[in-house]
Amino acid sequence: MNLTNTPTGSITDVAGIEVGHFTDPRRPTGCTVILTRDGAVAGVDVRGAAPGTRETDLLHPSNLVDHVHAVMLAGGSAWGLDAASGVMQWLEENHIGLDTGFGLVPIVPAAVLFDLPVGDASIRPDARAGYQACVAASRHAPAEGNVGAGAGALVGKLFGLQRAMRGGIGTASVCVNGITVGALIACNAVGDVINPATGQVLAGARTPDGRSLLNSRDAMLAGVAPQSLLPGTNTTIGVIATDAILTKPQAHRLAQVAHDGLARTINPVHTLLDGDTLFTLGTGQAGQAADMLLLSTLAAEVTARAVVRAILAAKGFTSGAINWPAACELSPPTSF
Repeated sequence: MNLTNTPTGSITDVAGIEVGHFTDPRRPTGCTVILTRDGAVAGVDVRGAAPGTRETDLLHPSNLVDHVHAVMLAGGSAWGLDAASGVMQWLEENHIGLDTGFGLVPIVPAAVLFDLPVGDASIRPDARAGYQACVAASRHAPAEGNVGAGAGALVGKLFGLQRAMRGGIGTASVCVNGITVGALIACNAVGDVINPATGQVLAGARTPDGRSLLNSRDAMLAGVAPQSLLPGTNTTIGVIATDAILTKPQAHRLAQVAHDGLARTINPVHTLLDGDTLFTLGTGQAGQAADMLLLSTLAAEVTARAVVRAILAAKGFTSGAINWPAACELSPPTSF
């Protein structure tokens, strides 16, 4: 199957899920909210060594709260976590949250990626941005590419920022036996992005002249040393959702296996320089539980497809003296 030509739907095909983007008009940065008004059982798995997250401990299967009301993904590095406060404000105004007996407390886990090199780094998603993403949220298929949390994403930075390419945000879904699983992934990886159907490098580090793809794995195997980078200046973050009925331990497990989709499409992945984090949401609106082997297979598949779609939807961008092209603009990678 050729993932580049296969329509795959979006995460909003999952009943109970809405998505909204806010893209800052002043520079490429923004945030994306995944809303679940009726609450969803949630899980998370953090594989990268340099994450930027909020409320992830809450989602451990041994901890108390079972349901969340939204997940927020943002650019802006740690500054971007402030966008979750705006999501909480919008949810409270719409009477959505955990009833504590003393008022509603919306539960909003979040993760961020580092997009500060793209334009003016003093411009970051804030609470207003998170609120506006909620205002924009709908059941329609969300835009892909350089919008929301993927607005300032780059990939392929192992040999220097000036040889990187555009990342982005993408979505996909599949439906099997009445169960739908969808993913929304913002890809800002230090590694290259691969089409798992063909093994082709779609985007990543470029040759020194900037005109062709390098293939970071083959370059390192040939003895080319990668450039030292600041940890945390990368990261792939996202949400996998299903309308199947999940327990909290099952949601946790689904987040773990969804990372297989990242491993199929990003090389290297889960590095010391990335903060790779995936959340899962189970809305239960299909009214049936699904076999975990099937769910796991679907979760990894839609994650991989969403990464590919993020890259294929990206557009080139120039900031100062640096031009970061999109996948459609370069020649195939060099052979070693």
